[in-house]
Amino acid sequence: MADTKREIERKFEFTQSKSARHGVPDLTGTAAIAAVSDQGTVDLDAVYYDTPDQRLAADGLTLRRRTGGADAGWHLKLPVSPGVRDEIGAPLGDDTVPRPLAALLRSRVRGAALEPQVRLLSSRRVSHLLDADGAVLAELSTDTVRAERGEATADWTEVEVELADGVDPGLLDAVEKTFRKAGLKVSAAPSKLARALAETGTAPPARPGGGGSDGTAGAYVLAYLREQLGALIAQDPAVRRGLPDSVHQMRVASRRLRSAFKTYRKVLDRTVTDPIGEELRWLAAELGVDRDQEVLLERIQARLDELPRTLLLGPVRGRLRTWNATRRSGSRRRALAALDSARYLALLDSLDVMLDAPPLRKAARGRAERVLPKAVLRDFERLAGRVDTALALAEGHERDLALHEARKAAKRARYAAEAATPALGKPAKRLAKAMKSVQTLLGDHQDSVVARDALHGLAVQAAGAGESAFTWGVLYAHEEALAARREQELPDIWAKASGHGLRAALG
Repeated sequence: MADTKREIERKFEFTQSKSARHGVPDLTGTAAIAAVSDQGTVDLDAVYYDTPDQRLAADGLTLRRRTGGADAGWHLKLPVSPGVRDEIGAPLGDDTVPRPLAALLRSRVRGAALEPQVRLLSSRRVSHLLDADGAVLAELSTDTVRAERGEATADWTEVEVELADGVDPGLLDAVEKTFRKAGLKVSAAPSKLARALAETGTAPPARPGGGGSDGTAGAYVLAYLREQLGALIAQDPAVRRGLPDSVHQMRVASRRLRSAFKTYRKVLDRTVTDPIGEELRWLAAELGVDRDQEVLLERIQARLDELPRTLLLGPVRGRLRTWNATRRSGSRRRALAALDSARYLALLDSLDVMLDAPPLRKAARGRAERVLPKAVLRDFERLAGRVDTALALAEGHERDLALHEARKAAKRARYAAEAATPALGKPAKRLAKAMKSVQTLLGDHQDSVVARDALHGLAVQAAGAGESAFTWGVLYAHEEALAARREQELPDIWAKASGHGLRAALG
């Protein structure tokens, strides 16, 4: 993978031309800034790439090929939060987008071409902001910019302060305060590209806004689906980069989409959504192999760490490492292969088509406060039935299976309430919180079931290799006792979660 750098920066612009003539104020004495060191001026020439319909710009991404300066090359910038971006670089090469960067854009670009859109020519004056020991706190850049897009051009001057690694972001607040007094304000544009597009009359199309503007059930459901599709697409490059929790978040988005299709089947035509739901199930399964093993490993490692050393008999940690390496072999390759497949891209396209021309049923035209509660309560009653079934069974395998089914129903009821919260407010929010408590308890129980199966396998392997299986047996007994406690806790947790007048609140 190409080099990655986390950028924490703030851009400023002059509020009036007189301020621009006076230039950037001296920041010496601002917060921890003890000196400002002039680093000279450099000329930069950057060509920004995007699809013809500006999909990257619409999502706040920038892809450029820049010459000049110390970091000449390709740069892809992915938004993390306001003022924070991850910059991923690749060597300059030719004008073909490097494959590692193209892969990170695949969920957005798909079959569209990445072509030059805007050229920015900048004269950049650079200064380093130093602390009392001479360490660099931040880089201050004053850019005189000319944007060229076909016949259209735009010119402006902007100031950028980018923090060095590990510096307190509070420094930017202090700089902003000093700048405001000198006639500079925070730039309204999040990036040079955004400003260039706006000032050359080629701003990217607006993303679909929040739903529910007409108060119908269909508007709220579609807004939720768009939000989850956006999360799915946004997590794609994070999964490819191997970022923590990214696989989990991508699976959650796919599950929420599937769950919404089922919950709101009176709003959306199932002949359209069911096939898409099956493809979402496939995607979650392909992503889940590595994630499920990671969660299982963390659970067993935590249990080992809790044991006294006197109960660690044999090479248990070495056995665990070998077991994990065997099970995870190729799992990441499998996940990436799924993301690179034509099947995955077809799924994203089908979701786009469905949202562009939604298969709305008659109920979609109904008021949200009348339609959505019925769907949410239907999922709640489904969960209630599964909990009752599980609690009526004797302890053992059949009850474990029933509790797992109840867990899946709790998750669906929770997602249903979350999707309805923008329309129904606090009652739905409270229900979502209650369903999460049930889901958490049942999830811990199911994780214990899975862990016991893995621990039994580890014990068999250890015994077969002539090692002591004692420690694995201790952990098995611990998980068995934990599962029993969760089963004992379920009636009270369920009573609390289901006892706050759901029909009165939502009906």
